[in-house]
Amino acid sequence: MTTTTASPVAPEDPKAATAEPTTATAVTSEPETAAEAEGQVATTSPPPASAGILPASHWQQRAEEENESDNDSAYADSIASSTASLSASILEYRTLHGRTYHSDRGGGQSWNPNDAQHDEAMDILHHMSTLMQDGKLYLAELGDNVEKVLDVGCGTGIWAIDFADQHAESEVIGLDISPQQPQWIPVNLKFEVDDITQEWTYPANTFDYIHMRWMVGSVANWTALYKEIFRALKSGGTFEHKESSCVIQSDDGTVGPDSAIAQWGKVFLQAGKKFGRTFAVIEEDLQIKAMEAAGFVDVQVTNFKVPVGGWALDKKNKTIGKYAQLAIQRDVEGFVNFMWSSVMGWSKEEIAVYAAHLRRELKSGKCNAWYPMKVVIGRKP
Repeated sequence: MTTTTASPVAPEDPKAATAEPTTATAVTSEPETAAEAEGQVATTSPPPASAGILPASHWQQRAEEENESDNDSAYADSIASSTASLSASILEYRTLHGRTYHSDRGGGQSWNPNDAQHDEAMDILHHMSTLMQDGKLYLAELGDNVEKVLDVGCGTGIWAIDFADQHAESEVIGLDISPQQPQWIPVNLKFEVDDITQEWTYPANTFDYIHMRWMVGSVANWTALYKEIFRALKSGGTFEHKESSCVIQSDDGTVGPDSAIAQWGKVFLQAGKKFGRTFAVIEEDLQIKAMEAAGFVDVQVTNFKVPVGGWALDKKNKTIGKYAQLAIQRDVEGFVNFMWSSVMGWSKEEIAVYAAHLRRELKSGKCNAWYPMKVVIGRKP
């Protein structure tokens, strides 16, 4: 099977290195491995970024040495700010360091909080993502007759709401493990709560288009999930999957290996190993491997470089970078809280001090940071 890339992003000034489009290259499927034959994606070891993790105590020691200002230390209190829009007692949400997460009933796992503060950060990322795609919600060529659509891991529901508004002819379902979506929604949209990592209950050949994004760190078996998606699609149906890497890097050395920015990816990669749900989805090409193993054809791949901060030379990527930075700054603690505390053993105070260091580095404007993002599209024969 040979696949071609989707439409590339507008080229950048090479010195800016903010958004690198893929060229029209061929991606050839590898022979099925024994692991894939059993429904598992064969993975390679995560990139070198998983090594060189600094201990949690490093950030407190650095804070003391640098004699941080009161303004920076005020960030330590932000971890306690949780404004869940629905009653945690009614929905039996779990709490960790003042943040709420989906109910622990069943075997589902999600490391993202479901409270209002984190919802805001994710909605900022949605806006950033749409800007990167020149205002488009999706990259797939869907045509005019899309009757049934499923948004997997819909989160705040913002993508499903926007899609339903744009496609009044479609019946749209937003599916997530946590009921955090709004009640005022388009008439052609409904939200459902379920664990997508379990066997699906949707009948075969149900959907014309299935959309999924940002499930990194929440899936133990990507091939099994892709096969459920494949079964639920109609013949000729389309599946589009977007993921972002946790590895934040630079092309010019401005993101040092011991910086708080670089440590972000290193700790997440190690936590994913311990958690049994990898964060190296892009680094291990799991989207492409699972797409091929599930039986999809005409696979298209588009790679993005997401700038973090307003350092890019061109206006578009400067704006994208500012939103990417804002999303992280809005809820650093929410992004790292579960994985770094429950899995890696960091305390609430250690997370807060690290978050202050990260925010300071981002605000300094001295780091030309970026992270990879990949969109993979496939068709059911």
